[in-house]
Amino acid sequence: MSHQLQRRVQSPDAESGAASTASRLVVIVACLAAIASLLYRGWETVAHNPKIAATTTSWTPYAITPPQSAGSSAVTPFSPAHTAVAAPASTYYPNVRVGIVAGHWSSDASDTGAVCPDGLTEVEVNLEIARLVVKKLQEIGYQTDLLEEYDARLKDYRADALVSIHADSCETFPEATPPASGFKVSSVADSVVPQAEALLVSCLSQCYAARTGMYFHANSITYDMLYYHNFYEIHDQTPAAIIEVGFLGNDRAMLTEHPDLVAQGIVEGIVCFIESR
Repeated sequence: MSHQLQRRVQSPDAESGAASTASRLVVIVACLAAIASLLYRGWETVAHNPKIAATTTSWTPYAITPPQSAGSSAVTPFSPAHTAVAAPASTYYPNVRVGIVAGHWSSDASDTGAVCPDGLTEVEVNLEIARLVVKKLQEIGYQTDLLEEYDARLKDYRADALVSIHADSCETFPEATPPASGFKVSSVADSVVPQAEALLVSCLSQCYAARTGMYFHANSITYDMLYYHNFYEIHDQTPAAIIEVGFLGNDRAMLTEHPDLVAQGIVEGIVCFIESR
């Protein structure tokens, strides 16, 4: 791959820049507050996920204990106390572009992803969450694109970050240890920008875990995540990650009843990444 990173260098004027920074800081503070709440509750933790732990000292302003993988203990239930933070007032920050892929979404509705026995489809869950994420990022002031799974715009796509949103199986796997519950985040296995993508994975994982109360299910990161096709379509200097927001079976209540909370966790992770850089 021979592409060279071309960063945009224009800056907003001082007044709009200050307002934009203040708006984004609201989201960062929300993420840190949620993380502090998570740690205060004293959750038990087990083995670190190497992809997350790799960058915990490389982004000093927000460096904290990374989220941990699921152990054999029971799934921590969703707490109603974790409510989404209202989006800050709209500002405009033209130097930031973010791409959000709604997993399995296509204009011809040919791909639904996972399908539950009652007809709930992965794509409808992904799309609702993706639309909320795009709306929240645009309200902050980021230029944000909502993209299909096989969107033509993904060819050589250039952005400060790209995140593809998916959900996991409808099956509950009652005998699984750890339980089939929780989320996971991954970047491409053979990254051209490994430090940036490890930071993106770390920010998404920490903020999403803190905002939703879900644990990181490292055991279910698949080959398809590590070699996700979008990673090879976009510009090789665009940091990208795929997030499986939860299991449609065991995490159904969170994904279908609290999509705003799920979206908020992703938004906070993206803002954490952009501001850390």
